[in-house]
Amino acid sequence: MITSRGLWWALAAAAVAVAAAVFLRRSRTPYPALPDERPAPDGPPPERDAPPPWPPVPILGTPTKADIERYATRPAGFFDRPAVAAFFAQAQPLDGPTRRRLNRWAMVALAVVLLAGGAQVLESAVFSKGDHSTEEHFGSCAPAYANAGVRCVVDTDIEGGPAAEAVTGEQQPAESQDPPLAQEAVDADCRPRTAEPHVRAINPKVTRAVNRQWRRIETWLKANAPKSHRTLGRPGRARTIAVAEAQTGLSFPDDLRASLLRHDGAAVTEATWPFGFLGNVNGTVRQIRDAWRGLCKIDATDDSDDPRTEWWDGRMIPVGFDGMGNSLVIDSVRRDVGETDHEGDMSFTPGGIRIRSYHALLKATADALETGGTVGYWKPEAVAGELEWHIP
Repeated sequence: MITSRGLWWALAAAAVAVAAAVFLRRSRTPYPALPDERPAPDGPPPERDAPPPWPPVPILGTPTKADIERYATRPAGFFDRPAVAAFFAQAQPLDGPTRRRLNRWAMVALAVVLLAGGAQVLESAVFSKGDHSTEEHFGSCAPAYANAGVRCVVDTDIEGGPAAEAVTGEQQPAESQDPPLAQEAVDADCRPRTAEPHVRAINPKVTRAVNRQWRRIETWLKANAPKSHRTLGRPGRARTIAVAEAQTGLSFPDDLRASLLRHDGAAVTEATWPFGFLGNVNGTVRQIRDAWRGLCKIDATDDSDDPRTEWWDGRMIPVGFDGMGNSLVIDSVRRDVGETDHEGDMSFTPGGIRIRSYHALLKATADALETGGTVGYWKPEAVAGELEWHIP
């Protein structure tokens, strides 16, 4: 099987070129017969309006019986086969307009094939080198501070550094050199070491991708839910984010930090429920830090070897709140989106689907708003100028 797309294009171009050559050959006007220089026979000359005889008289004259017998013993070749001879036999020439139309269509087809082949070659030359990351693949997930004690999985698939998009595979945090945690062991993530705030740069590609999704959300809110649009927070400060990272010992993903720099959460305005995702209020930087402290105060122990199966673990970043004790969270190690239930459960399929990053949550929300679709089983709708999330 031929798996190379470039080779397929080359074969297609060759086939079209051969077809065009055959059309041109079959439509070519035959050479006119030389005038007969023999003496005119007796009698009246033939009428000038009479059509010439067909097929025309051979230029070298009609072969005699001796000529036919002389060449009859020649071995039959490939072009003497009936099917081949019939294919190349001189047919009735096409009229001028028909021949011109066929030539034009053959040239157009050849040009289209050559253009498509050139585009394929150009695409292969430009985009086949390096990584194939999309706008959802971002910068580093490494901890911001060397002494923060934050476990982190590094994905080096993205050109220019580790990826900041959520780790899509089932990778696990780096194994600790400490002995295995016993039941009811202290949650080390809830007791980070002291660190000085450090403002980290954000990959410009991440900022552009996040802002693109926010513009789509803002445009829809202005047109359909202006009350909810007015609840969007003002741009956050990089220093405030750095302080929250230092106090929690967590490294906020680049897409979350870029989002907070555009809108620092949401606030109640004119008795309108603040904007958020999947039925949750979008948290500010201070609300994220305070919620993390409160949850660590309630549960500062490790009940299992896998923190993603517990009700709470200090490596989670609470970014949304539904007002009933449930939170929308981001795993600071894998950077996918999950949710905690105040009844003692944590899931990383909010709405029944996997959301691999905060940017993916923004994009899924923008798509659902513009198309009237859903994010998992959650459906966003505009009701009396406000955005409401329903479960149909």
